[in-house]
Amino acid sequence: MSERLSELVTEGRSRYTELDTLSTREILTVINDEDRRVPEAVGRVIPEIEAAVDRIVASMRAGGRLFYVGAGTSGRLGVLDASECPPTFGVESGLVQGIIAGGEVALRHPVEQVEDRKEDGAQALAERGVRSVDVVVGIAASGRTPYVLGALTEARRIGATAVALVCNPESPMAELAEVTIAPVVGSEVLMGSTRMKAGTAQKLVLNMLTTTAMIRLGKVYSNLMVDVQASNAKLIDRAKRIVHLATGCSFEEAQAALQRADGKAKLAIVMLLTGGDKTTAERHLDDAGGFVREALRRA
Repeated sequence: MSERLSELVTEGRSRYTELDTLSTREILTVINDEDRRVPEAVGRVIPEIEAAVDRIVASMRAGGRLFYVGAGTSGRLGVLDASECPPTFGVESGLVQGIIAGGEVALRHPVEQVEDRKEDGAQALAERGVRSVDVVVGIAASGRTPYVLGALTEARRIGATAVALVCNPESPMAELAEVTIAPVVGSEVLMGSTRMKAGTAQKLVLNMLTTTAMIRLGKVYSNLMVDVQASNAKLIDRAKRIVHLATGCSFEEAQAALQRADGKAKLAIVMLLTGGDKTTAERHLDDAGGFVREALRRA
């Protein structure tokens, strides 16, 4: 096992063999220099990210869902991205789901041994009723975590789309996946600490997957999150600013429109820009599939 581990890019030893002798400033500079490599690695796999996004969009348009599956840092990143989708894009909490080996406890506490049970990954998908129309993204820096392999194997058995997000080329996960996203960021400053560059790369890719998919699904107008759920003071103020920026109206007018639109920024924008009432604006949005720009064109 140790020999196979040493063959992984993410388990390689970096050139910073005198790391423990450096000053605080020097250590920070080393980490920052290495982190600069991450977006470049992600940029090299944009075609693969595009392929995954297209599958996610097609799935959601057909009534499917997106599942992230991972262990440790990878699992936590998946849960984080999934949990941000409802408030940001106004989607139901079940549309994007994060599954982590060990469940809720593993979000805050290390339970590393649970990632070794391949059957648990398969069971996690079964418990959530994953279907052939869904997309399952397995996340693991090594590309060989048993829990994630079990989930991807089950996804393929069901007929769901299987995507691998890894940081090593030619991994076991890649052999199972229809699409493999592999930003190879190289060895970590601290050998094997894949919460660093590998984790950063995974976070960037997850951001790209959901944000781009939601833009393609009409959850964004211009560069504004028009389906934001105004559920607290900050988000209520953000919704008001979104309506103001999208229409050029005053903040007072934006607030009044939001009240008439039951707090829905997208609806308020269409009402203000078309001069119509709530019912008419709702009809325009429905006819346009939820896309503000198309609703305005039709109106």
